[in-house]
Parts: sequence; structure tokens; C-alpha cells
Amino acid sequence: MASGTHVVATAGHVDHGKSTLVRALTGMEPDRLAEERRRGLTIELGYAWTTLPSGDRVAFVDVPGHERFLGTMLAGVGPVPAVMFVVAADEGWMPQSQEHLVALRTLGVRHGLLAVTRADLADPAPALDDARARLVEAGLVEAGLGEVEALAVSGRTGEGLDGLRAALDRLVAALPAPDPQAPVRLWIDRAFSVRGSGTVVTGTLPAGRVETGDELELDGEPVRVRALESLKEHVESVTGVARVALNLRGRIAPQRGHALVTPGAWTATSLADVRVTMAEGARGPLPARLTAHIGSAAVPCEVRPLGGEAEGGAARLRLARPLPLHLGDALLLRDPGRGQGELRVLARATVLDVRPPELRRRGAARERAKALADASADAASLLRTHLLLRDGELLVMGCPPGGRPVAAGWHADPDHWAELSARLPEVVRRYAADHPLEPGMPVEAARHELGLPDRRLVTALVRPPLTVADGRITTAGRVVTGTAGLPAPVAQAVRALLDDLAEAPFQAPDAGRLAALGLGPRELAAAVRAGALLRVAEGVVLAPGADAGAAALLARLPQPFTVSQARSALGTSRRVAVPLLEHLDRKGLTERVDEVHRRCRPTG
Repeated sequence: MASGTHVVATAGHVDHGKSTLVRALTGMEPDRLAEERRRGLTIELGYAWTTLPSGDRVAFVDVPGHERFLGTMLAGVGPVPAVMFVVAADEGWMPQSQEHLVALRTLGVRHGLLAVTRADLADPAPALDDARARLVEAGLVEAGLGEVEALAVSGRTGEGLDGLRAALDRLVAALPAPDPQAPVRLWIDRAFSVRGSGTVVTGTLPAGRVETGDELELDGEPVRVRALESLKEHVESVTGVARVALNLRGRIAPQRGHALVTPGAWTATSLADVRVTMAEGARGPLPARLTAHIGSAAVPCEVRPLGGEAEGGAARLRLARPLPLHLGDALLLRDPGRGQGELRVLARATVLDVRPPELRRRGAARERAKALADASADAASLLRTHLLLRDGELLVMGCPPGGRPVAAGWHADPDHWAELSARLPEVVRRYAADHPLEPGMPVEAARHELGLPDRRLVTALVRPPLTVADGRITTAGRVVTGTAGLPAPVAQAVRALLDDLAEAPFQAPDAGRLAALGLGPRELAAAVRAGALLRVAEGVVLAPGADAGAAALLARLPQPFTVSQARSALGTSRRVAVPLLEHLDRKGLTERVDEVHRRCRPTG
């Protein structure tokens, strides 16, 4: 879609001339239902468009003004960045004018203009001054709509329309440029079937790009874009902000309020922690059951306050169905059950967490409220709650990572990471004390002890004097030789074994003797690591240095020699001689001459 296309919604009291004004500006009929034309009021959303003097095109979303159709009005305004607020000169400010104004402020609409219609029927000045004053009083000059242009017009006679077109040009020129690379979230406001084409949906694309052939998701199900239209023109691609119609292929049943989204770019959730800001004129506490509006969606929800006013109005919303949300999204909370004349737009709920933690302990809700009081819609706030999150998790929650990952795409809350770094040495020391026969703490055991989701986080925490080798964490440079580093029972058994070997250095103890001494595989492994024993093969241990002594004795034999000759010279059995000679081969002290003979390698 070429730049220069914009979308503006109407707002205002019923029968104040919104549709007439749109018709006069565009030459198109926005009302699309026979009942609407018969009754002379807008019931459904209508759409029309025109080219402004600058050459930019503007599409209007014409919304109903009757109080019974407030939900439909919100569906039209929700995804739109700007509004044309309409007040009739002959009636002035009315109840739905006020409710629409409250809704716009609560939704955070930031751009708009004021059109006082029916200037041919009454002096527009009083209505214009009153409406402008109400916009200022409502705070929209400070927190929305900005310096609102106000014009008097007549849709019937055409008075002021040229000025209104020029004002619309200035309005759309001031709109912030949407990000064409943003993930798509297209809220559906109409869905129908076209013979020969199939399913068609329409909506306002606020940002991002959609192209023919794209695969999107609807309620987690894949759909493919077969064809695109924008303002009744076939296009191959479109970028927001734009009115679009999409012909879809997929096993779906789309409805208003559902959203087409970029796969893997949004968190579909029915639970969200929010900051509640009461609407102008509304008073708390909020009812427990309300309707949440975002985009064109209107979903029943349960509201659970988490704390008092001191905690900043934190609450937890439980939605009747999952919605694709990001941090920072604003939901409007409405009470559809209130009577005529009562304010139904009650509050704005700003999303602070789309994966909120469970509240199990007594007092957990108030603690959560205090944590949310200082929260913002960014990765740092998320990490203070979740402590560790991956790149992809942050992205689908709407918070691109702000810093470098600590390990393998993982991001950590700085305070939590510092605490883990301080805990790891103590965890390793305690494990060594509890498992003296092991060569170090397994990385997996450390992961479990620290409650980490990924082994790579453990290795990223290792700092000198700790080191990682063979999947275990040890203290670098810690060398304890002999029996001093062994538990007392093991050291005593090793000393008894060394006494045996002192008399017959190459008669390695058999399994029975080892068992009698209490030296099992773990004890022997610890003694070997401590340098108290020499292992030449599984189940064959000798005193340290026995291999060098054996090589010296074998060097006195006529070279080359056989296994039998070596066995006799060493005074041992074939069970020991064969693995001992293979050990000497590996160390380079002996070498094979042929299948039967070996010889000692010359030294020096």
C-alpha cells in the first residue's frame, strides 16, 4: 500500500450528522444495512473514503452514536489512530457525546479534530465553544487529541467542507508513521462469505505488512491470504495504517473481535496483570464482572484487584477467551449492564504482564500489587517478575530485549543473576563436602539446586576459581595429593593397601581384598584422583609410581621380551602384567616389536 493512506473514525451522539458528513466528504454511502437507511441511524460500522487536497487518501470508519451500540462504536474506534468528533450545532453536547469522549480518552486516542455540524440550522459558535471546552476539561489536550482543530460545517449545504478537508490533511500529516516491520495484529470487524472466493474479513491494519500468500494465525490456526483489497482496489501487499479486506483460506470461522496475527509474535492469553486507571467521572471499586474491549474485541472478564490505591490500581483480568496481547496494550473496561444515562466506560487497563505468576501464598496478591506499582511495559520489568526469559519469550510478550543475553539467548534480571553468581560457589562447596568421593559437582545437579531451566546458564555463571570440565564444576588449582584429601575411612583403607603393595609392588589386590578393605569403585576413583593410587586398568590398582618402577625392571631384561618374561621379572600374575604393559605402551615407556615381543624405549 502506498504511503499517504490514512484511517479516521467518527465519534459523537446519535443523529448528530456523522454519516451525513462522511457522505458529503466522500460521495459514498457509509450506512450499509437496509434497516439503517429505513431508520435513519447507524447500527453497524460503515466505511467510505476520499482523496484529500494533498493527494493523500483518508478512509472513514463511521460508528453508531446510539448508546445501545456503544460496543460497536468501540469496535470501530479501537484500532484507529485518529478521530473526527462530531457535535450538532442545533443540539450541542449530549450524553453520548460525553460517553464517546470518555471512551476516546480511556482508549488513549491521541489525534483528532472537532466538527460542529448542521451549521445551516443553528449558530455553531455556542456548540463549538462548549465542545472545545469539554475536550480541554476532559484532559484530552494533555493526554490525547492534542491541540484540537475545531470547525463549523454543514453536510447538507457543503458549508465549511473545504476547510474540513484541509484540516483533515493537517490531521493525517501529524499522525505518527506506523512501523511496516511490526508484527501484524488485524482485528476483524466484519466477516462474510463471497461466492466463488470463500471467506472474506475486513479490518483496520494499524501497523506491519500483509502480502498475498502470507500465512497468518487466527485463534492459533494457520490461514493463508489468497487475495487482498484496500479501498476496493486489488493489491499484492498493504502496510498499516489501512482499511483492508482479506480473502482467506483455512479451516476457520472468523468473527468480529477475532484477530489475524503474525505467527509466533503475540502471546494468546486469558490472564493478564494490568494497571487500572479510572475513566473520567467513574468511581471505584470496579464490579467483579465487566467487558474488556481491545481492537474490535469485546470479551467478558473477571476483575480481581490486587491491592489498594497505594499499589497503583493493580488488578488481574481473567478473560472469557484468550486474546493476542503485548505489554503496553490498553483495554477499555465497560459495564454493559448499567442503566440508561449511567456511565458505562469505567476504566483503562494497561497490560503489564501477559504471563502473570500464580498467587498461592497468603498475601501474594498484595505483594504482586507492590511489584506492579513500579512496573512498566518493558523487558526490565518483565525480568523482575520472571527472572529469566529467552529472546523469543520477550518478543511474543511485546518487549524486544534491551541488552545482551547472559547465555544462549537467555536474559536475566541483573539482581537475580548477581545472586545466582554469589550462590554457585557455596553450592559447589556444599556438594563437595557431601560427596567427597566425586570429582566435582555435576552441572545438572547445580542446575537443579539453583532452579535454572538450562544447563548453559550454569556454565555461564562459573567464574574463577571455579571451572568446568567433563560436565562437572570444580575449584581450579585445588590439588590435594595422597590420602590427605580423602575421607578418613577411605584414607585408612588406602594406607592398608599401600602396605600390601610395599612388600609386593606389582601384585595388585584382587576384588576380594578390595572389598574387604571397603574400597569400591567410587572410593578407588577418589583415591586415583587424589594421586594415592595408580589405576592401570579397571579393577587393577598399584601404588603411585609403580609404572616407572616396572619400566626400570623391564629395562634390565634382554630386549625384546615377552609377556611371560615380563611377568616373571615383575613377580606378578598375567591378570596384572598384561594391562600393566598396555599402560606402559600408552605412556611411551615400552613399545611393541611384533605380536609377541615388546621392548623398552630408550630414555634420555
